[in-house]
Amino acid sequence: MELLPLLALFAVFWLLLIRPQQKRRKEQQAMVASLQVGDDVVTVGGLYGRVVAVDEATMDLEVTAESDVVLRFERSSLGRIIRDAPATEG
Repeated sequence: MELLPLLALFAVFWLLLIRPQQKRRKEQQAMVASLQVGDDVVTVGGLYGRVVAVDEATMDLEVTAESDVVLRFERSSLGRIIRDAPATEG
């Protein structure tokens, strides 16, 4: 009987903290694995760019089209992939 509250506390902790974090980590890993040349991306630092090269550990991003500036980042620094940007009018 004394272990029942402790087990209940562990179950709540697992459901509210550990399980969602594992799900987010799996989604991040799947996104990094699906990265392709030509994808428009945002890094975790907020830098927008287009992927011009990808290898196992790094990705090269073209950040400006006019001056051909290419920066190298770790693939783990990928924040999100911009698949379909909404069209802006005006």
